[in-house]
Amino acid sequence: MELRSVEELMDLLYAGRHQRALRTAALLRRGRPADKELQVAGLVHGIGPVLCPGDDEAVRARCAAEAVRALLGERVFRLVRGDRDPTAPADDDVLRLRQADEESRTAGFDAGVLEDWRTVLELVAARNSRLGAVD
Repeated sequence: MELRSVEELMDLLYAGRHQRALRTAALLRRGRPADKELQVAGLVHGIGPVLCPGDDEAVRARCAAEAVRALLGERVFRLVRGDRDPTAPADDDVLRLRQADEESRTAGFDAGVLEDWRTVLELVAARNSRLGAVD
């Protein structure tokens, strides 16, 4: 499945475990406030179970990454997919995403609502579409 709009993505986020996704994105925002793509990756990486229920974690990560690739760009795709090659050096941002995801499992704070992220998703999607038009 390839997502074509932020609205489609929002529907998937609402269908999934969005409270944990919100906490992950909020933790990344605290640590890297200017890195919107990293924050968005933290928000959307959890759509894998909605897209590929029952599959293992690596398959769900690939499903989520492929779904957002055209909409949110290569960097978000790479971050959501994760560095699954044990021979490759780990990417610092992939590690940050994993750490925030782990911390979000036990973090007990109000991370807001999904609608708070709509504008950020739209900005990343618009930036990606402009870059794609230039290439």
